[in-house]
Amino acid sequence: MKDPAYPFEDRDVSWLGFNARVLEEAEDPSVPLFERLFFLGVFSANLDEFFRVRVAGLRSLLRVGDADDVEATEAARTLGRIQRTVAGQQERFGRAFRAVRDALGEAGVPILDDGTVPPEHAAFVEAFFDEHVRPLLAPVELRRGEAPPFLPDAALHLVVELWPRAGEAAPKKRTPAYALVALPSAVAGRFVPLPPGEGGIQPVLFLDDVVRYNLPRLFEDAEVGAAYAVKMSRDAELYVDEDGLRDALGKALARRIGERLEHRETGLPCRLLYDGHAPFRLVAALKKRLGLKAGDLVLGGRYHHLSDLTGFPRFGRTDLTFDPLPPLAHAALEAAPSLFDAARTRDHLLHYPYHRFSYAVRFLEEAAADPAVEAVWISLYRVAADSGIVDALEAAARAGKKVTAFVEAKARFDEARNLAAAERLEAAGARVLYSRPKLKVHAKMALVERREGRARKLYAYLSTGNFNERTSTVYADTALLTSDVRLTKEARRVFAHLCGRATKPAFEHLLVAPFWLRDRLYGLIEDEIGHARAGRDAWIVLKVNALEDEGIIRRLYRASAAGVRVRVVVRGICRLVPGVPGMSETVEVTRLVGRFLEHARVYAFRAGGAEPVYLASADWMKRNLSRRVEVAFPVYDDALRAEVRALLDLQFRDTAKARRLGAGSASEQVSGPPFDAQRETYRTLAARAEAP
Repeated sequence: MKDPAYPFEDRDVSWLGFNARVLEEAEDPSVPLFERLFFLGVFSANLDEFFRVRVAGLRSLLRVGDADDVEATEAARTLGRIQRTVAGQQERFGRAFRAVRDALGEAGVPILDDGTVPPEHAAFVEAFFDEHVRPLLAPVELRRGEAPPFLPDAALHLVVELWPRAGEAAPKKRTPAYALVALPSAVAGRFVPLPPGEGGIQPVLFLDDVVRYNLPRLFEDAEVGAAYAVKMSRDAELYVDEDGLRDALGKALARRIGERLEHRETGLPCRLLYDGHAPFRLVAALKKRLGLKAGDLVLGGRYHHLSDLTGFPRFGRTDLTFDPLPPLAHAALEAAPSLFDAARTRDHLLHYPYHRFSYAVRFLEEAAADPAVEAVWISLYRVAADSGIVDALEAAARAGKKVTAFVEAKARFDEARNLAAAERLEAAGARVLYSRPKLKVHAKMALVERREGRARKLYAYLSTGNFNERTSTVYADTALLTSDVRLTKEARRVFAHLCGRATKPAFEHLLVAPFWLRDRLYGLIEDEIGHARAGRDAWIVLKVNALEDEGIIRRLYRASAAGVRVRVVVRGICRLVPGVPGMSETVEVTRLVGRFLEHARVYAFRAGGAEPVYLASADWMKRNLSRRVEVAFPVYDDALRAEVRALLDLQFRDTAKARRLGAGSASEQVSGPPFDAQRETYRTLAARAEAP
């Protein structure tokens, strides 16, 4: 039961508030046009995942719940609240998309539709359709009284009106037949550039409109009417039975996950997104035949699955994108003969995407090529396609190193890619361990053992973000390269636990979930309360993606009531309510959304003047603190600790993108002279890279 003495912001309202903040970037005319399209795509992707996971879970609860059950009643209320909020956001999305589309047309990149294809491009559109699209189409007629064909999760379809041709016998009630056409965007691409026109004009068509334009040629025996887009979203949870799985490598669980992946497309429906211009009779028929309820129907526009906008072609138009911020060299690492030499001398921090991610790959490539390296351990949560990280690990295994890779097979929506990487590593001779039952491994760590003289020395790469080249260009994360024995020795204990050799290892320096992280955080907060009550300066500075755990939040309220200053930068969910008289008056919460996705987690405390700083993979959520293997690692080097605090302070000074949260999920832009924290971060790190 929730403690009524403490206010907690609604989880779903807070998350949807974050997504509304993403939408604000798409609405902002000062943001370059291609980037506004990108933010529209991020908004759409976020909302799609929200429906496929959160909404799908609530729907499942209602299916098995009793109408009088309190939990089911609350789920129904939550769904109603979500639907009302999302409906308003979808309207804003439509307005923002139309505004960007119109502005792109004025800028020389018109997004055409099937009704505005210039005559000079007709032959190209038909030829493209015949060569790249038509062979992939298999239209299916929707017959009255029959269930329509199965609509897989996230697949795009057009429902096409087919009228009898003139002269044919017409029924007394003139109604069209309908056919369903699946759009092969995964193969043919979502956007089709047309040949450039005069003055550099570069028209673009959605694949949807390429198909619409050619429908009369696809259905030659009928009079083609309108075509309406529909998209089904289904429950994306895999619901893998993990009971009884105790094999040391986790291969049985990995096999079950692999077997369940194909069922993701066939999960229970949770949303049918449909074109608002579709006639009522068509929507009603689909609702009935698909076994949907009114709440499953979500009004959309002409195009669905607009997460594809993140991949909209840019045609080399740098005037429509952000000013380039090329990844920086790290002066000390660049000058070092090897990263092992650099880490042996002192610790180093890397800040992505400001720094080159190639240093992470280089760390493993050097390990693969170095005859003195004997063993490599790594935890992989999400890997990129064509991953240089996996290439380096494979090379290390083939070179005879003892490579142990812990691959998280339950990383949602990346399961297939992770399993494919694991198979590659196993084929190269690496030892691969998979997910632990009832637990996810979210820690991001690599450890290298190197023979140096008669001793063996450990080198660690500890990070807040994934070993993923693709996301490293967008996600703002921090990594520590170290040979500090206090950290490397305990990192080895984490891997020993993952390998099954330590059931509950002890840690003095690393804060590791699910064992000690929660208790240590409770202790650090209580220490600040004690300092404040004793009249000493006390503060907590926190940066996380989400702040949700009620046990943590209760202690933050107690800390604020005792006089502890609490400053938070949060990207997504925040259930801590600032500004409540007598409870959270010293709490300040800032939400920051910019060109890079803030992903690093930082915990800092006054601690009576010691001022420890931790970097972490863990948000302050129940799942991270109690149901995942997570690692928070201290920054012991004084200069690096100051560096982390200085970069974090830039975010509290932001006036360009930051919003200050208030009670009731309200937020307002931070006032003051123009200051963009992400640009200032780049300038700060660039100046350090150029310093002698």
